Amino acid sequence: MTYSNDKLSVVLASRNKGKIREINVMLSSVLPGISVKGLDEYPEIGHIQETGSTFAENALIKARTVCEKTGLVSLADDSGLVVPALNGQPGVHSARFAGEKATDEENNAKLLKAMEKFAGNMRKAVFICVLAAVAPGGRELVVEGEWQGLIALHPKGANGFGYDPLFFDPELKLHSAEMDPDQKNMRSHRARALKKLAAAWKEFAG
Repeated sequence: MTYSNDKLSVVLASRNKGKIREINVMLSSVLPGISVKGLDEYPEIGHIQETGSTFAENALIKARTVCEKTGLVSLADDSGLVVPALNGQPGVHSARFAGEKATDEENNAKLLKAMEKFAGNMRKAVFICVLAAVAPGGRELVVEGEWQGLIALHPKGANGFGYDPLFFDPELKLHSAEMDPDQKNMRSHRARALKKLAAAWKEFAG
């Protein structure tokens, strides 16, 4: 594995600044000494086609590609919102639910429209995060985290990204986008996946 200034450099297969920031904070808190970089630092790596049919397949595609191109330990997150009442949609298409270049606002608007006829428990939803780590030499680690909630009737909150304004946590009685970073990092699907990653990291790192 590659170290820089006594830190393990890990490349996160994402250009989403919100996701990079979130993962950097959470990963460094559970695995001190890790330095997380985003793909903005590697402009030579173009768009990676996510051709998998599951979150795990897509996470591995991204992590393997970035590891091969950088020679560094690579971490890929594939996450999304699964709504049982919509037969699992938006699922792996969460980022492009309203179109290939859809904005968060457009995706949220489409989801609200699709949920108009559902009430109560029919508005259940789960955020799923799959993290795949790939090291030079072929070692791989895949973990998953879930966050159960409901789709709210209206967006609320100015924090977070993606479907955070619509995702309601019944226990805290807050939308994800209303939570401060510490609250979200205690409960989110990504936080739960990262805890599993940290627990398995020593064996993965070898």
